[in-house]
Amino acid sequence: MKRLDFLKKAGAASVGLALLPHVVSCGTNKNMAETAWSGLRAQDGPVFSYVHPKKGVPNVLLYGDSISIGYTTTVREELAGKASVFRIFSNGISSHDFIPKMEKLEQTMFKPHLKGGWNFEWDVIHFNVGLHDIKYMSSKGMDKENGKIVSTVATYQENMKAICEYLNDQFPNAKLIFATTTPVPENANGRYAGDAKKYNEAALEVLKDYPSVIINDLYGYTLPSHEKWMVKPGNVHYNKLGTTEQGKKVAEVILEQLNQ
Repeated sequence: MKRLDFLKKAGAASVGLALLPHVVSCGTNKNMAETAWSGLRAQDGPVFSYVHPKKGVPNVLLYGDSISIGYTTTVREELAGKASVFRIFSNGISSHDFIPKMEKLEQTMFKPHLKGGWNFEWDVIHFNVGLHDIKYMSSKGMDKENGKIVSTVATYQENMKAICEYLNDQFPNAKLIFATTTPVPENANGRYAGDAKKYNEAALEVLKDYPSVIINDLYGYTLPSHEKWMVKPGNVHYNKLGTTEQGKKVAEVILEQLNQ
């Protein structure tokens, strides 16, 4: 199915969702919703534990890859009592996966698709795609020598535009925050150093047409401390200090939007 056709179908399917009350979490059956989430989430553990909406408290969604998985706990701690912080049910993977995963979340967890399901709108959606777009893949897995990149710059920009259109159409009342992709170190498996910067620039070029999307420059925030925060040389992931500092930054940007 072509992306435009998919978006049209997705938009038509969610008209009812857009008409739901802003926060009526008291209408959610916790047992039913938690059971649905258990079948949806990718893995066990506190990051993917069920979060029940609370009436009158803003609802925040984190969408992202393993970098966001790393900082989710800190964001929740920083925003405790100020917002209910949900995250996508799995690793968000690449820009190709964003719309299908968002649709799966809607159709699995929300009324009217789930009887007794969630019944609210997102107040903030903080999202990132990019790190999986710059992977080189072959039949052997990540492979810079013989593999093919997941998304060319042109494809990434096309997907970013589709994502922004989708979010604006489906969640018109949500404040949108795009986090730039964190740095790739030298000698990284399956990725080239410098590609994160190049793809961030490509994303920001697209976002010029969507001025309402707030930019959280996690790339620029992380870069000065990259060597100190990385798990080990050549690894794109971060240690406890790194994920904590990134989480504090994400929470700060989200809270700024919630307070406006």
